[in-house]
Amino acid sequence: MNTVTVLFFATLRDKAGVSQTQLDLPAGADVAAFKLALFAKFPQLAAYAGAMLVAVNKEYAFDADPVPAGAELALFPPVSGGAGDWPTHFTITEAPLDLNAMLASITLPSTGAACFFSGMVRAVTVRGEAYQTEHLVYEAYVPMAEAKMHQVAEEIRTRWPQVEGIAIAQRIGTLLPGTPTVLIACTAGHRDSGVFEAARYGIDRLKEIVPIWKKEVGPNGEEWVEGEYVPTQTDKEA
Repeated sequence: MNTVTVLFFATLRDKAGVSQTQLDLPAGADVAAFKLALFAKFPQLAAYAGAMLVAVNKEYAFDADPVPAGAELALFPPVSGGAGDWPTHFTITEAPLDLNAMLASITLPSTGAACFFSGMVRAVTVRGEAYQTEHLVYEAYVPMAEAKMHQVAEEIRTRWPQVEGIAIAQRIGTLLPGTPTVLIACTAGHRDSGVFEAARYGIDRLKEIVPIWKKEVGPNGEEWVEGEYVPTQTDKEA
């Protein structure tokens, strides 16, 4: 018998009613067998099977992948280090994000250009009809999020080899309107190095594969905002 630890995040944690549990699997079980055992224990989760992502030991896993003995499995909805000597920094924090410190951490003597993207909490959101947001609650599966941030940086360096420094920072916890929630920064020797495209790619990729979620809280209640992108085998780190 293989006893594994199961972690629940965002909507799936709310539906399961717990943040963590233990589950006994037969020896040699794969992810598909894990799901069957999971739905037997938490039948209310079966309705979310098509939108449920699974990570085994902090890497995306798929039905045919084996579940090692004593593994840690994480369940969540789709999510709403660097090569050589180039500086690469990742931060997941409840503290305010410091743009100046972030820039300083990836600036070299050869740096002549920097491109930043910062996401912020909106007070008014237009998704269908406009509605107010009192605050957002961000949470992350931190160990895996840090690993996938590293993957995003590696992908950037593969596509834009002239990029020098890369920094990715994400705030978690309760954040009020007007608060920066995420920062992506890339530096390079000059502006024609792909630094603009690299920063754009970084935020888009973060939204796809880094396990971070947000809950919108407003006058009419609260709701987890989930993405539509579902990772595939190609999204696993090489």
